[in-house]
Amino acid sequence: MTRLHFTSALLPSGWADDVRLEVADGTIAAVTVGVAPEHGDERHALAVPGIASLHSHAFQRGMAGLSETRGDSADTFWTWRETMYRFALAMTPDDVESVATLLYVEMLEQGFTRVGEFHYLHHDHDGRLYADIAEMATRIARAAASSGIGLTLLPSFYAHGSFGGAAPHAGQRRFICSVDQFAKLMAASRKAIGTLRGANIGIAPHSLRAVTPDELAAIIPLADGGPVHIHAAEQTQEVEDCLAWSGQPPVEWLLDHAPVDRRWCLIHATHTTPSEITAFAEAGAVAGLCPITEASLGDGIFPTREFVAAGGRFGVGTDSNVLVGVADELRQLEYGQRLKHRERNVLSGGPGVSTGRALLDGALAGGAQALAQPVVGLAVGARADVVTLDANHPSLAGRRGDAVLDGWIFGTHAGAIDCVWAGGEKLVEGGQHRLRGEAREKFATTVRRLVA
Repeated sequence: MTRLHFTSALLPSGWADDVRLEVADGTIAAVTVGVAPEHGDERHALAVPGIASLHSHAFQRGMAGLSETRGDSADTFWTWRETMYRFALAMTPDDVESVATLLYVEMLEQGFTRVGEFHYLHHDHDGRLYADIAEMATRIARAAASSGIGLTLLPSFYAHGSFGGAAPHAGQRRFICSVDQFAKLMAASRKAIGTLRGANIGIAPHSLRAVTPDELAAIIPLADGGPVHIHAAEQTQEVEDCLAWSGQPPVEWLLDHAPVDRRWCLIHATHTTPSEITAFAEAGAVAGLCPITEASLGDGIFPTREFVAAGGRFGVGTDSNVLVGVADELRQLEYGQRLKHRERNVLSGGPGVSTGRALLDGALAGGAQALAQPVVGLAVGARADVVTLDANHPSLAGRRGDAVLDGWIFGTHAGAIDCVWAGGEKLVEGGQHRLRGEAREKFATTVRRLVA
């Protein structure tokens, strides 16, 4: 049993003073409020729950900053994608493991305690299957195990290059599976995470560009009740191509033709109509928003205010992992809405409500739903994912209650996080993960070779 005592902690019921958490087998076994610290308690000032990055492509962390030189024509998502293909085609399983390990170390240092790994880099350089079809998934599991982050593995089904079953692009050869191959990949991936405490698995049909309706229907049962994630309506060209193929935009098509419910997470869903927003919210699915990546790629801005007003749930993901941080994603989410609507505190939800609190509460609940975590926050029965903040940080000093969250999200660049526990294991102390040095060294060796 581990006992943690906090001067102030954000519980599901709100902020409380003098809080003791008792942790056993990686789970919060007891929460007691209004008690003085005792001998044997580990003492901290401010505690908040860790949240999930519900959408990550770990291998892309290695190419951060490599696509920032303008080409001969306008740079878009589609030109960035060519850079991504070239980088992906060069990576070995060892490379993927070293890049993912540093990424997960960085996620933990920045307050993410679980990751939804939307994993589509499956095969060898020439597209042939590895002897173990889940070789790459096993490397992701190893990275999660060594870093200590909670893992929801989402193997991605990718069969085509565009709508209507078009032949795949040569750069996609490491991603491509038939339905039968994908079934084998899912079985092997389940085995790969089998000994990883707290890990779970879902499926990720990549997008309606990459999967036909028949294939989508065939693979959904492979989730076996787990999460289902899919990219949708990220780009205007994608919407136009989907309209040309089906007569419907992607989100509308999914809501009409797929069993979209609370298990589903539609990633990005940037270019949606008001009627789609209403139906999306009513379906109970989560909007998987990745504000930093969406800004980096020039995707556009999701209508978050309208979606939340319709009762929709959202979570945040780090996607391309060009910059990793809970506060960074939440800040960018709100700032995008401010730029769109030319107002402040757009996502607060009402007068007198802290925007930081609304953002954290929303991302916490939506991320947990999207990654099938039944108990949320610092509560009995929840996985013991805890983040402590440095009460002496200049933007947190003297703050209480929700003002702490506003100071953290909108007033800090770095250094606000002190310690992080994931699954009850203390992994970050003094702002640094215990594996930071080793992970950085291996990452640097890998990337120097890849960019040479």
